[in-house]
Amino acid sequence: MIVVTGGVASGKKTFLEEYGIDLTCVFDARDSQASAVSLADATVVFHVEELVREGALARGVFEQLLSKQVLTCTEVGSGVIPLTWDDRQFRERAGSLSSSLAKEADCVVRMVCGIPVVLKGELPVKDNPCA
Repeated sequence: MIVVTGGVASGKKTFLEEYGIDLTCVFDARDSQASAVSLADATVVFHVEELVREGALARGVFEQLLSKQVLTCTEVGSGVIPLTWDDRQFRERAGSLSSSLAKEADCVVRMVCGIPVVLKGELPVKDNPCA
């Protein structure tokens, strides 16, 4: 599993497209109603942090995420401290989820100004990203 993280508009999706990841089977947790596939059927999940916006991760979802090819997480802890308690709690849950996923991932990539920086592991060979 590859985890791609970075700030808002840091180039996560563009990187995946240019790298050759198939984005036809994507679940977008930020807009699950518009997703063409369910979380269970997706190979790629965008905005994983949104799965904890309303509270703890639902039972079994973490294990589901571990079976995906690629997960993207927006970094939420590097900016201004949120004003409301609910927003601060979301930031804590999102950070914990991202950290737990990164620990289990084969490869972790952080996008900085559109540049992929590999933090853990190695990216699979570009010609065969599913290898």
